Amino acid sequence: MKVLNLQCDARHLFEGWFASEDDYAGQLERGLLACPMCGSKAVAKLPSAPRLNLGAARPEEATQPKPQPEKQDVVVGDAGQALQAAWLQVARRIVAQTEDVGGRFAEEARKMHYGEVQARGIRGQASREETEALLDEGIAVMPLPLPDALKEPLQ
Repeated sequence: MKVLNLQCDARHLFEGWFASEDDYAGQLERGLLACPMCGSKAVAKLPSAPRLNLGAARPEEATQPKPQPEKQDVVVGDAGQALQAAWLQVARRIVAQTEDVGGRFAEEARKMHYGEVQARGIRGQASREETEALLDEGIAVMPLPLPDALKEPLQ
């Protein structure tokens, strides 16, 4: 199993697990790889170092606490990765807790707002005009771009 560090053209970082280097290349060539953040299929492999486990730590190292700095340095890249991970977690929760009504979103939102059907969490697609019309009617909606990769179970 190969774990590769990947990046899309929007500079989102993510990990991919492949049976081999050829498996990665084949999936990339067939357009099967997509960024979990934005859905971009322009994916590139980043350089990475192998993780080596050279044995257990010596007992005296394992028991001695490491000194902790008073303040921790923060790097923009790390902050970006933390935000990306948090966004993916929120997006997955939204997908798990809502019903996808597809192109019927505006119609279903109106039915719920006017009490024609029971209120529930829904998501779907609506044009800018449909979204503005819903807002004008006092129906609370929020545009939320979700990559297709998040709409399906991750393997």
